[in-house]
Amino acid sequence: MTTLQVFDRPMCCSTGVCGPQVDPVLPRFAADLAWLKEQGVNVERYNLAQQPQAFVAHEDVKTAIQDEDALPLFRVNGEIVYKGKYPSRSMLARWCGVSVPVALPVNSETSCGPTGCC
Repeated sequence: MTTLQVFDRPMCCSTGVCGPQVDPVLPRFAADLAWLKEQGVNVERYNLAQQPQAFVAHEDVKTAIQDEDALPLFRVNGEIVYKGKYPSRSMLARWCGVSVPVALPVNSETSCGPTGCC
């Protein structure tokens, strides 16, 4: 099983979708993590403000976060794969070996007439 570890910058809560100024990327990212879990990926998420011990427990993370722009930081199966900003769902899927469903194009030409009812 693939394990994705997310090391977040200090936030007021575990997801960052609380408080007066929510980063608009965070709700999407939270949904992406929920989707990964549904695909069978083991997701571990750590907040520097609430779980600092998780950051110092991994030497590579401890070294990387000496750069103040390194968070958020992402590890897959113990290897740092990305840092500095939140990735897209397709990037997460690629790292974790999960297929992203392809959205089918909407066909504007149908035999159902102008109302779309057949």
